[in-house]
Amino acid sequence: MTEVMETRLTPDPTAGDAATWWRQAAVYQIYPRAFADANGDGLGDLPGITARVPYLRSLGVDAVWLSPFYPSALADGGYDVDDYRDVDPRLGTLEDFDALVAALHDAGIKLIVDLVPNHTSDRHVWFQEALAAPKGSPARDRYIFRDGKGPDGAEPPADWPSTFGGPAWEPVGDGQWYMHHFAVQQPDLNWKNPEVRADFLRTLRFWSDRGVDGFRVDVAHGLAKDLGDELPSQAELDALPWDGNHPLWDRDEVHEIYAEWRGVFNSYDPPRTAVAEAWVAADRRARYASSAGLGQAFNFDLLEADFDAAQFREIITFNLELAAASGSSTTWVFSNHDVVRHATRYGLPPRRTGTDGEKPREKQGKRWLLSGGTEPELQRELGLRRARAATLLELALPGSSYLYQGEELGLHEVPDLPDEARQDPTFFRSPGVDVGRDGCRVPLPWTREGASFGFGPGSGPADLPQPDWFGELAVEVQEDDAASTLTLYRRALGLRRELQTEEELTWVETGHADVLAFRRPNGWLSVTNFGDAAVDLPDGEVLLASAPLENGRLPGATTAWLRA
Repeated sequence: MTEVMETRLTPDPTAGDAATWWRQAAVYQIYPRAFADANGDGLGDLPGITARVPYLRSLGVDAVWLSPFYPSALADGGYDVDDYRDVDPRLGTLEDFDALVAALHDAGIKLIVDLVPNHTSDRHVWFQEALAAPKGSPARDRYIFRDGKGPDGAEPPADWPSTFGGPAWEPVGDGQWYMHHFAVQQPDLNWKNPEVRADFLRTLRFWSDRGVDGFRVDVAHGLAKDLGDELPSQAELDALPWDGNHPLWDRDEVHEIYAEWRGVFNSYDPPRTAVAEAWVAADRRARYASSAGLGQAFNFDLLEADFDAAQFREIITFNLELAAASGSSTTWVFSNHDVVRHATRYGLPPRRTGTDGEKPREKQGKRWLLSGGTEPELQRELGLRRARAATLLELALPGSSYLYQGEELGLHEVPDLPDEARQDPTFFRSPGVDVGRDGCRVPLPWTREGASFGFGPGSGPADLPQPDWFGELAVEVQEDDAASTLTLYRRALGLRRELQTEEELTWVETGHADVLAFRRPNGWLSVTNFGDAAVDLPDGEVLLASAPLENGRLPGATTAWLRA
C-alpha cells in the first residue's frame, strides 16, 4: 500500500482542550421520548435518561445531544415548542434536567441541547397573543402574517407547500394567514423582529447557566427571510438560486443572528459550542461552521451516499478540505431521528442514478417504507454488516462523529407500524406519499422480555409499538456477547479515545478500487473493503474489525483498524 495524499485540519493553537472538546467528539443523540421511561407511562423522560447514564458512560461517548424536551403538544415530535425555557411535565422538571446535567458531567459526558428557532408551537404564549391581537399589531409582528388574496382574504397569500405536505399558509379567520414551513402547529417566527432576537439570547443564557455545553440548531438556514409585499409563486421560488439572496433559505443576514449568539457563547468559560443543521450547498456551509458563528455544521453527505468506496473517498476528501478552509472540524453522521436507519438503507438497493448523473431527491428507503417493508426485499444481515463497517470507518476519521440512539444495537427501521399508532405529521399531511419518520423513533429495547422490552417499568407498552424482533437486539442480550454490535461500538469508542490524535489523514492506495484505506498520526490505519471478495491486509497489528477476518484477510463489507 502506498501513501499518496495528506489532508490536515488546523485547530486554533491558542485554544485549550476545554474550549475545543467538540472538534473530535463522539456525540450520541438521544430522542428523549424513545430512550428510557422511568415512570411507566410509555413515554421516555429525563429521569429515565439519568438512570441510564452508566450505560452511556460504558458506551464511551463524549457528549449527548438531547432532542427537544420542552413543553409540546407533540405535533412534530417535540419540535413544536410551547416554552423554550422549561421541561415538558410528561418528561420531568427543571430539577430533573439539572440532575441529568450533573450525572452526565460526573460521568465525563458533555450535553448539547436541541434549539428550534425557526418556529414556535401554536400553543406558545406569543402565538396565542398574536391570534387574539388585530392585524398590524406588535404581537403579530413576531410571526409572519400576510393578508390573504381574493374577496375577504379567503385565498392564501401564496401557493407555497409545507415541507410536511399541504399548504404552508393557514387562515386565522380575519382575512390574514400565517406561514408555517412545517406542520400547521409550527408558525414561523419573524427574525427581523428585535424582540424575537432578544428572547433567544435569553434562552441561550438560560440553558448555558444550567450547565449546557452546546446547542444543536434546528433549521439553521431558515431563520432570515425577506418576503416583501408581493410574495413570489412557488415556481418563482424554485427558480431562484440559494446564493445568499433567496427569500426564504440561507440568506446572508442569518449570520448576523449567529454572530450575536457567538457573543453569548464566548461570554462563558469554556465557550459554549453549537452545530448547525443547515441543508445548504457545501460551499455555503463554512459560514455556519465559522468561529464567528455557530462553530460547526452538520455534513450529511455520507448519510446520503451509497455504500461505495469511490463515493466515500470523494466525500471525505471534500469535507475535510472544506473544514480546513473554515477552521472548524467536520462532522460525520449516518443515522438520526429524521432518516431511515443506515443498517436498513444499506440492505436496500441503491437509488438509481438518472441520465444527468444525479441521484433522485427522493428519501432513501421511501418506497420500502410505503410497502410496509416488503418491497424491495431488505437484506437485513448485509445491511447490518455494511453499517458496522461504515461506522468503524467513521469513527476513525478526523472530526466529530454523531451517533443515533439504537444504532449501537444494530437496530433496523420499523416499517410496519399500524396507521393508528403513527405520530409524524408527515404521515397525516401526505397520505399515501410519505409514511413519515416514526420507524426510526421506536423506543429502545433494554431487556429481552417485557411489554416494552425494559423501556419502562410495569406491564404497559411503549408509546410507539415495538416489534417482536426488538427483544433479540436488546441491551441485555448484547451486553456479554463478544460479537454483538453493542460490543463493537464499545470497543471502537474506547479505542478511538486512546488513538485519537492530530486532525490529519493520509490516504493509502490499496490497489483495489473497492478498498479504502487511510492513516492517522501515531500509526493508526483504517481499511474498509466495500466489495465482496476478501483482500489482504497490510502488515500491522489488527486492533479491531467490524466482522471476523477470513484467515487473516479482510472480507467484504468489513472495516479493520490496525496499528502499523
